[in-house]
Amino acid sequence: MPKMKTHKGAKKRFHISGTGKVLRTRGPKSHFRRNKAARVKRLFGGKVGLDSKAMSKAIKQAISALH
Repeated sequence: MPKMKTHKGAKKRFHISGTGKVLRTRGPKSHFRRNKAARVKRLFGGKVGLDSKAMSKAIKQAISALH
């Protein structure tokens, strides 16, 4: 049986924290930044955990070649 390949799109968009949570970046933060308020830009700065357990499991499996 061949090894499972890492899904490169998932690898770029998500990462797994030290405790095993799947983290994603927030949405529209790069386009038309000058028009956005400073508060909005700060909100889009950090990373957020994924809510869906089923989706987290699928993403972990797609990135599993890394861990």
